[in-house]
Order: sequence, then structure tokens, then C-alpha cells
Amino acid sequence: MATRHLSRIIVMQSLYEWAFNDYQPDKWQEIFERNLKEFGQDIDEPEFGRNLMKGIIENLSTIDDIIKNSVRSIPFEQMPLLEKSILRLTTYELLNESEAVPAKVAINEAIELAKNFGTNATAKFINGVLGTIYENITKLKSSK
Repeated sequence: MATRHLSRIIVMQSLYEWAFNDYQPDKWQEIFERNLKEFGQDIDEPEFGRNLMKGIIENLSTIDDIIKNSVRSIPFEQMPLLEKSILRLTTYELLNESEAVPAKVAINEAIELAKNFGTNATAKFINGVLGTIYENITKLKSSK
């Protein structure tokens, strides 16, 4: 398994677990580091996952606003936690798109996470929402 893919899995799982701890500000780093130690022994660039997790936490309100403005089919508060975790991860990556992680790669990774941890319906939902999120982020970036 590619090291960045595994890093994304650990970030997704950590976001999910953090939600069960009522988003306690002092818990996210502890959760991530424990998951990294337990599941990421083979990761050769642990900073990739750490930077993702930290960036998501630091920009959570912006990320959640983008998701809320991109999903009309279900209220954000009622969105399943798996989908919310995947969307938060990928929205952050789309906001910080680079040559190292182009939008297409981030979206494909999100769909794979949805397929592996959810259902085909989860993957379709993630794919559709990320299309809208990508459009909204592109408009946001071009207006600056």
C-alpha cells in the first residue's frame, strides 16, 4: 500500500475517532499519533499525515463551511461521520492543491477511501459532492 494512501487512511480514522471525543481540542494530536504508531509503521514520510491532520484541524471551520455550501441533499449535522471525515480530508487537500497532490489525485483517493470503508453509495455521494466542492474552491481561488 502506498505510504500516502495509508497516511490518508490514518487521518480519516483519526478524524472519525476525534469526533467521538466531542472534538476536544487537546485530543486530536494524541489520537493521530497513537493511530500512526499502531497502523503506520511502514510509512516513510509521517510528516505528510501530520501536516494533513494539523491543517484540517486548523482550518476546520472554513472546511466545514465549504462542505455545507456544497451539499444540499443532507444537512451537515446529519451527514454520516465517515463521509464527513473523507470530505474534510479531501477539501483540505483541494484547498492546498499542489503539484505533489493535484486535485485529481485527492479526489481519486477520497473515492477509494469511500469504497474501502463505506459502500458504493458512499463512493457515489463522495464523488458527487467533491465535484461541487472542487468547482466552489476553483471559483473561490479565482476571485482572489
